[in-house]
Amino acid sequence: MSPTYARRVQQQTASTIYAPTRRVDLVQTLSPLRRGVGDPAFRTDPTGIWRTQRTPHGPATLHLAAESGAVRATAWGPGADWVIDGVPELLGSGDDWAGLDVAANPFLADSLHRNPGLRLPRTRQVFEAMLAAVLEQKVTSREARIAWRYLLTRYGDEAPGPAPAGMRVFPSSEVWRRVPSWEWHRAGVGPQRSDTAMRVTSVASSLERTLDLGRGGAEVERKLRSILGIGVWTAAETMQRAHGDPDSPSVGDYHLPALVGWALIGTPVDDDGMLELLEPWRGHRQRVMRLITASGFTKPKFGPRMTIQDHRRN
Repeated sequence: MSPTYARRVQQQTASTIYAPTRRVDLVQTLSPLRRGVGDPAFRTDPTGIWRTQRTPHGPATLHLAAESGAVRATAWGPGADWVIDGVPELLGSGDDWAGLDVAANPFLADSLHRNPGLRLPRTRQVFEAMLAAVLEQKVTSREARIAWRYLLTRYGDEAPGPAPAGMRVFPSSEVWRRVPSWEWHRAGVGPQRSDTAMRVTSVASSLERTLDLGRGGAEVERKLRSILGIGVWTAAETMQRAHGDPDSPSVGDYHLPALVGWALIGTPVDDDGMLELLEPWRGHRQRVMRLITASGFTKPKFGPRMTIQDHRRN
């Protein structure tokens, strides 16, 4: 049965009541899109979730609020209509968990039971997802979030509509191309990442065409990795968010292999070990990763917290 989907558009405002056939937890589903608590493009408040987006028609602000088994979505700005059209996919429409069988693993079965509203989002914004992932290459999450916040605050458009103060919209590719080298430096982005970001910016429009190939997969990955500086980790991080890929674990991540190992077998593993553990759920490996992180499980701590360098592959 198709979700109930009604739309009203007036001037530069659009709204819908989206009633999915299965429960959707807004916070859990959209959490991968938030780049830290100070993300200028993502906010939560008592009214719901606010998210800004750069659409093919211009900037937009989207507000989502849970409402009696449905979601009330309202958008403002030139891209309001496009954003509202994408609400179902953003909240997991088309993300089919029916083939995922975790009954033989008590840990995963418990997480699935306790997180029935978890879905994989599909933002349809490949350029944005990839550039954000480039900023996260080979640095800690804290460093990447500082860079993201600085660059969006400095170069992003003011959010349309009644968005919370300080929200900004991801800049257009034309604006990114004009960011001078010293601004990348001030943001803490070294030459290798900024050069990769500029290469990504130069092919921004063609990146969006990979959405026509579906929810990720080998062909999408091949096209994304054809850009110098884009490796398996960055491609996976991009496909998870922009395409809604259910089978793209982030190989090369500093933290994830150990987390998966501790969660599933009680001991840390490397990338090869992580892939071996995930192999029984091929086709759903990113869903399994989300179940692990949604469970709230954390790795054991064996000493004082230290500042470490994150050597994620590009």
